[in-house]
Amino acid sequence: MKKELIRLLGDVMQLAFVPADVDATIAYWTETMGVGPFFKVAHAQRTLDSHIYRGQPCEADFTIWIAYWGHFQIEIIEQHNSAPSIYQDWREANGEGLHHICVQVDDLDAAIASCVEAGAELLQCGQAGASAYAYVDTKGGPGTILELFSPAPEVRAHQEYMKAAARQWDGTNPIRDFGV
Repeated sequence: MKKELIRLLGDVMQLAFVPADVDATIAYWTETMGVGPFFKVAHAQRTLDSHIYRGQPCEADFTIWIAYWGHFQIEIIEQHNSAPSIYQDWREANGEGLHHICVQVDDLDAAIASCVEAGAELLQCGQAGASAYAYVDTKGGPGTILELFSPAPEVRAHQEYMKAAARQWDGTNPIRDFGV
């Protein structure tokens, strides 16, 4: 029953990576897989009202790139400083590969409670306006971080905009500034 608590939160909507070589990773997704365009949010931490890692304020400076493969989101994350964070600590411990999967939820607090009840540990959380997120460690080995994301209506509109851009993408202009 405990395993179902997490499964019932929703469908996986994102795969996220924290690679050593962001340019090569984006080239792989755009040139080999044909996924794009990627929307870049430079220094994304500036968009956050709160950012907590293991109970302490997180000072991580990071940039994200987001693209859609149909309804599925691909996220690339690059941390620019050495502040403790889920990105920095994971890269040091695991190297490369899948960092986390994400499930979009309506009630973040209830989703966190379900994960904790199933044995997961809350690692990092934050808020940007009416949007909020949390990362939990499901403790099953490498690649078991789950992001729970509760987006505000305007973020859902941005997601739809990026999906439409992906459907119309002709391979040109593979990286676009999101302008946040």
